[in-house]
Amino acid sequence: MDLIDGLRAFTATAETGSFTAAAERLGISNRLSSKYVAELEARLGVRLLARTTRRIGITAAGEALLARAPALLEEFDTMLAEVREDGRGFSGTLRISAPVTFGEKYLTEMLARFAAPHPDLTIDLRLDDAFTDLAAGGIDLAFRIGEEAGASLKRRRLGRIRGAIVAAPGYLAAHGTPEQPEDLAAHACIVDTNRADPTRWHLVHDGAPVIVRVPTRFMVNSAQGARDLALAGRGVAYCPRFVLGDDLESGRLVALLPGYESPGHPISALWLGARTVPRKLRALIDFAAEDIRRAGMG
Repeated sequence: MDLIDGLRAFTATAETGSFTAAAERLGISNRLSSKYVAELEARLGVRLLARTTRRIGITAAGEALLARAPALLEEFDTMLAEVREDGRGFSGTLRISAPVTFGEKYLTEMLARFAAPHPDLTIDLRLDDAFTDLAAGGIDLAFRIGEEAGASLKRRRLGRIRGAIVAAPGYLAAHGTPEQPEDLAAHACIVDTNRADPTRWHLVHDGAPVIVRVPTRFMVNSAQGARDLALAGRGVAYCPRFVLGDDLESGRLVALLPGYESPGHPISALWLGARTVPRKLRALIDFAAEDIRRAGMG
């Protein structure tokens, strides 16, 4: 057994709490991950993991090793990657987590442009509106919208996602155009349940916060779904601007309530704080920050 393989198997098992999850992260068999840990324990002469029929715990010796092993592995990987990348560009795999609609409407194309000069680099993008556990999922970088972040995570603020209250011209012709936030009470409102407070729409007017409670005509856990319903003339929606594309410029949708702005939500890049940041990951974070700025979300 290679010592590095043993450290990888131990770290993945300790972080995920499972030989099966560790094996999935490392791309090896469950039997092999267990074997590597056992051989590492034999080589060190200490028990690192406490195995029971129901769960895998970690011993005091294991805790001491886990405090240092991830950083050592990251430093080792970074050293090898930088030697290779000096001549060939970035290589290996970057596992990235992001919300579904943001990933589909913006991030996939941005990541494709980042990866284009690096033919040996693989992007593994995992889209989920739930907050993914970076350690358990083997995630290198997460893009998240909102303020929440775990204590063990490092964060870089990349920009701000702003929204617009919109409706189709046909809907407005049939039902009238709201002039003030309170006018929304008389309209069919399309509510995106991914929002923290979906039926209370937050706005800013002359620098002061305005909150309006809206009636619910349609509820959908997708910003793209809310935009599509508005486009079909089903009601008024509050959508992130990146979802709208050129809907406003083309006139397919109309922005409502001029003078009332979206306070927006921060978009951030997050990664595990205990790790050395590989050069390719630093490069991706810098690329994303600049790209988001150019896209008008900075």
